[in-house]
Amino acid sequence: MKSSRARPGGAGTRDFGAGLKYSSRPQSMNGFEEGVEFLPVNNAKKVEKGGPRRWLMLGGLLLGFLLLALMAGLLVWYFQYHNVRVQKIYNGYLRITNENFLDAYENSSSPEFASLASKVKDALKLLYSKTPVLGPYHKESAVTAFSEGSIIAYYWSEFSIPKSLVEEAERIMAKEHVITLPPRARALNKFEVTSVVAFPTDPRTVQTTKDNSCSFALHARGSAPVRFTTPGFPDSPYPAHARCQWTLRGDADFVLGVTFRSFDVAPCNDSDSDLDLVSVYDTLSPVEPRALVQMCGAYPPSYNLTFFSSQNVLLVTLITNTERRHPGFEAMFFQLPKMHRCGSSLRGTQGTFSSPYYPGHYPPNINCTWDIEVPSNRNVKVLFKLFYLWEPNIPLHTCTKDYVEINGERYCGEKPQFVVASQSNKITVHFHSDQSYTDTGFLAEYLSYDSNNPCPGKFMCSTGRCIAKELRCDGWADCTDMSDERDCKCNTTYQFTCKNKFCKPLFWLCDSVNDCGDNSDELECSCPAEAFRCANGKCLSKVQTCDGKDDCEDGSDEATCSGVDTVPCTDHTYRCQNGLCLSKNNLECDGKKDCSDGSDEKNCDCGKRSFTKHARVVGGENADEGEWPWQASLHAQGQGHVCGASLISPNWMVSAAHCYVDERGFSYSDPKLWIAYLGLHDQSKRSASGVQELKLKRIILHPSFNDFTFDYDIALLELAKAVEYSNTVRPICLPDATHEFPAGKAIWVTGWGHTKEGGSAALILQKGEIRVINQTTCEKLLPQQITPRMMCVGYLSGGVDACQGDSGGPLSSVEKDGRIFQAGVVSWGEGCAQRDKPGVYTRLPVLRDWIKEQTGV
Repeated sequence: MKSSRARPGGAGTRDFGAGLKYSSRPQSMNGFEEGVEFLPVNNAKKVEKGGPRRWLMLGGLLLGFLLLALMAGLLVWYFQYHNVRVQKIYNGYLRITNENFLDAYENSSSPEFASLASKVKDALKLLYSKTPVLGPYHKESAVTAFSEGSIIAYYWSEFSIPKSLVEEAERIMAKEHVITLPPRARALNKFEVTSVVAFPTDPRTVQTTKDNSCSFALHARGSAPVRFTTPGFPDSPYPAHARCQWTLRGDADFVLGVTFRSFDVAPCNDSDSDLDLVSVYDTLSPVEPRALVQMCGAYPPSYNLTFFSSQNVLLVTLITNTERRHPGFEAMFFQLPKMHRCGSSLRGTQGTFSSPYYPGHYPPNINCTWDIEVPSNRNVKVLFKLFYLWEPNIPLHTCTKDYVEINGERYCGEKPQFVVASQSNKITVHFHSDQSYTDTGFLAEYLSYDSNNPCPGKFMCSTGRCIAKELRCDGWADCTDMSDERDCKCNTTYQFTCKNKFCKPLFWLCDSVNDCGDNSDELECSCPAEAFRCANGKCLSKVQTCDGKDDCEDGSDEATCSGVDTVPCTDHTYRCQNGLCLSKNNLECDGKKDCSDGSDEKNCDCGKRSFTKHARVVGGENADEGEWPWQASLHAQGQGHVCGASLISPNWMVSAAHCYVDERGFSYSDPKLWIAYLGLHDQSKRSASGVQELKLKRIILHPSFNDFTFDYDIALLELAKAVEYSNTVRPICLPDATHEFPAGKAIWVTGWGHTKEGGSAALILQKGEIRVINQTTCEKLLPQQITPRMMCVGYLSGGVDACQGDSGGPLSSVEKDGRIFQAGVVSWGEGCAQRDKPGVYTRLPVLRDWIKEQTGV
């Protein structure tokens, strides 16, 4: 893009100069003296006569000076503030209606391209010249590409606009225009241009012929996919401070799909000025209203990053502003015939349908209609199993961009499973996407039902969803609208009635968790006003809180202390390497230097995932690849996966002791009979890229492990060689002995164990979110079985739990700054995911010192 400098002064300066005339002739001092009259002091008459005239002259001079100052101030304001110029770049596109597309138009160096581009620029000049807020300020325009339809031209225009006119200029540019150029000769036709629109854009996105070092043009041929990558991928990082673009084309009457198979750029949590950004546009011009997606950070390979166009072109851009070394992306694009009809007529008692190209992102600018009809003696309902129609910067529930419309109501955003029912045997589902950002869409099932018995043998939520009858009034909201917990008659033998009429298990009373929603399950547990109530119900004097002593015996009187003071060392205070102890809990690796020697922030290369958590075990779901990079799979010789473990350093892992107890003629304690897999996602793909297969050197069981009670159920596994850290292999943080995981805290359990009691093991790593259960409640649920080395985690209503095959795996707790600590180890439980039978886990903080003694970690 050519640079141009404004001439000094400009039109306004010339007007200013014309209004003030100066003589270049030098004035002599003699001339000045001749104009001065000295009066004798005794000439009273002359003094009286000249006095008033003198004051008038002085007043006039003062007034003239003030007027000149005011005028100068106004001029300065006008030229320096009101009339300040702003450089604006507008990217846009237009349609040429009376020309046919030629292959030569794909080559920006061809004479045909140059000729047509010249006409387009003339048309733009004509448009701008007729618009007062644009014409005087237009500097130059350039055509960057052409595509079919009849012909679409993509361009940018540069302006230097007074700041006061920018808003009006943007409004006019975004409005569609029509231009007609008269023929240049009698034998030529008129040049007709329609749909001329443009939008303000980052000047850095403008590509010119002078800067095409990172500009690539690709065309799909046939059905074969075409691969493209960032420069240097994967052996070297993409260039810093670069402006790259990939122009992707397909044949006429085709659409394009692009899939990012590997994606790793600088993280998204930097400031806007330091952001590295990849954008995909449904045009060949980088205009934000036609962006399909904008991405930064890193995505796991299992995450769906497939996007589709509405026509036969796509534009991919990469703008980099950082010096960070990231590999970039590998992608492929392909073409497929354009959909000329979206939706269908569906008949039968049940069936499925989805948004176009599901589970890939649906294309922009599309409308689909499904007319559904079931037998005349039945009613019909639609169950949305997955629903993702989210668009950035759009308020929830407005549904003005992408939406599904049924019975006159629109649905958008991200929603859990929900049902929409009809009062007849017919229903119409309409899906609309606008021309910008797209999402993965929806997967739906339509079902016929008897209106008199819509959920045979089950309870029907107000949303129309059917759930098992035993889930009704169990204290847990199984219906997304909580209709299964309303209008309940509580069983006083084992349930508590909340003030809001919800029924909750008696075990949830006084556990420091607001289970009722109105806190009524915690109200009768309060201590006197001058006292502090511990999480276990114990009452203390307020002076005993935050004194560095665990007076509650569960750490809750010290857990929420904001100040960091040096206090006498106890078993419940954090000890720095210099020997000083602090009152603050959970201070290790929190990003703040609390110890004067900084020891609380040392060895903190742990608990961070390489991939941004983008995701949308029994009752769990598939984990994303690399989401839990410390998770290990332990295979016993001839038996496949037996137990899990967690990586805590390059050479050490933590697991459960009961996995390595000899039995049935097999020596599980022999490290030579085990193989550890790290970076594994799918058990059927153990040889996949990124998976590390390692042998064990040592297995160390805790000396106090009891294989009957499962007390001290922890083992340390030393690897025969150190692992190599990668995107999918990273260590988890170990908590300090004083680290607290309070009741009610959400924690994740992961593993390849059975997905239901008595079922089969999972191939894909599973994850499930559960919560810490109050220790007193835990002991009531499992009397005479819980020791201080154990903790209960799960839901008393059941539904989510670890199971056989998950043993030894980690409980992963996400802390405030996103760093993840291991709270426990999967140990034992009565069945899997049963009501009032939570999982029992080895409590890691109380065994932290033993781990450090054995491993040095």
